[in-house]
Amino acid sequence: MALDGITISHIVHELKAKILGGRVDKIYQPERDEIIMAIRSLGDNYKLLLTANSSNPRIHFTDVQKSNPIQAPMFCMILRKHLSGGRIIEIKQPNFERIIEIYVESTSELKDMSVKKLIIEIMGKHSNIIVVDSYGVILDSIKHVSHDKSSVREVLPNKKYVYPPAQNKINPLELEKNQFFDKFAEGENLILQKLIYTSYSGISPIAASEICELANVSSDSYIRELKEDDIKKVFNSFRDVVQMIASNEFESYVIFDESDKPIEFSSFDMTLFKSYRKLKFDTASEMLQFYYTEKDVIYRTLQKTSDLRKLIQNNIDRCLKKREMYNKTLNSLKERDMLKIKGEILTANIYSLEKGMTSFTGQNFYDESGSEITIALDANLNPAENAQRYFKKYNKEKRTYVALQDQIKQNDIEFNYLESVFTNLSVAVDETDIEEIRNELSEEGFVKKRKASKNKNNKKSKPIHYVSSDGFNIYVGKNNKQNDELTLKVANGNDIWFHTKDIPGSHVILKTEGQEASNISLNEAALLAAYFSKAKNSSSVPVDYVQRRNVKKPNGAKPGFVIYENHKTAYVTPDERVLKDMLAK
Repeated sequence: MALDGITISHIVHELKAKILGGRVDKIYQPERDEIIMAIRSLGDNYKLLLTANSSNPRIHFTDVQKSNPIQAPMFCMILRKHLSGGRIIEIKQPNFERIIEIYVESTSELKDMSVKKLIIEIMGKHSNIIVVDSYGVILDSIKHVSHDKSSVREVLPNKKYVYPPAQNKINPLELEKNQFFDKFAEGENLILQKLIYTSYSGISPIAASEICELANVSSDSYIRELKEDDIKKVFNSFRDVVQMIASNEFESYVIFDESDKPIEFSSFDMTLFKSYRKLKFDTASEMLQFYYTEKDVIYRTLQKTSDLRKLIQNNIDRCLKKREMYNKTLNSLKERDMLKIKGEILTANIYSLEKGMTSFTGQNFYDESGSEITIALDANLNPAENAQRYFKKYNKEKRTYVALQDQIKQNDIEFNYLESVFTNLSVAVDETDIEEIRNELSEEGFVKKRKASKNKNNKKSKPIHYVSSDGFNIYVGKNNKQNDELTLKVANGNDIWFHTKDIPGSHVILKTEGQEASNISLNEAALLAAYFSKAKNSSSVPVDYVQRRNVKKPNGAKPGFVIYENHKTAYVTPDERVLKDMLAK
């Protein structure tokens, strides 16, 4: 279910139960579109997350630890000025919309008590976090919306706050039978599901489908096809859902698909997903944090690595263009040996040639069949000069071919290296991982070196640690420098090294501790190597594995590049469910 009015109502109920009457202790802004508020209430401490990012906007309690910038952004400073130390006196969801208003009573600079509103609008790319004074004037917002961006509604400091444009929808908490039937009479050409979610605020398409499912009426039915009894059934099921909301009879579920990936969440047990695996949570916050954690990491990582991705992709494209150019040149050199043959045939027949001839036809003594060959001549050159002309052209093309082989090799090395770094970016999960990749690219000359910050966090990224089903430790490198360290320094000779065959990916080390690795551990380590590679979403991925003592790094090789011998190959299909169970806590 989308973060619709039903889920918002669920969250508001939880917020009221836990922080109504509480005091705002501290405020942080770890991301450019995200706020975390530390709140003290009823003897407990809570961290409230508000995020307005376009992909995953939401509000809920969190226990996720995030690093904060050394210098707080301006919006954070304004929130601290107006809300810190304030008491939360009310929490509202206006008109069942995807909006939450938190009313905070605090002391102004003049020592007067005033009430400010912290508003989060959860509306996809238009999501925002706004703080408003007691007169309804905007003090600031995490996203400024000027007239250039929206001619309908400006969101700027000192502007009067107004709600997003109304869509003439009805508050479902005010559901009324006659009005419901009137809507059906007006929308006879609409599909049932669409009529419901376009007529009532805060009702998402999937919630509308659930209402139809509860009524045992197809959500794809056209209104004009429905009987009066069908409409009554839909109204009754809608009324039941509304009563559940009004009574705060919420439950928290995350729904999983066949591959055990979370695909939906719901604030009540939806019959639409009766055949799916569901995980029940105690609170809306726990449900949302579980559901969004992985999605948020992916979104944030993509945001923070966008410049690196673009740079790497540009260099990969350049390598591909060079490869195409080299192949064209190679193709033009295919007949270089024939130049030498022609020169030798001319030399062997030197006394049969005369200056002024434009061609010579003779036997090709390099051809077993003894066929004849016609060789073009330059009439301005004597026989010896014509022969030398072919030898010179042959030697030139030979030198070009030899040089081209080295250029192709170097281009392939660079291409494979860039592909490996691009794959590593998908493994990065925090600032440290990204910074290490950036530093690696800097050392390899792809990124300009940045001045070291005095306040720079020198924390070192660590490999991902897994434990196999039968207790063996397995480590996965997150970047090429880490791959080198893991393979060449951490692993000992008897440990098992894994890597996808001819596919960019992480180095994986199975620590044997002097024991013989079981087939289960070997298979799970191979699964990890396949999962943390470019072939993550493929099946029957070839993974080479060998004792660490058989892995060597050539002198001068790029980070992450090694050679190995005496290896075996396993074919595995990555299974994320198996890997999650192995992740060391």
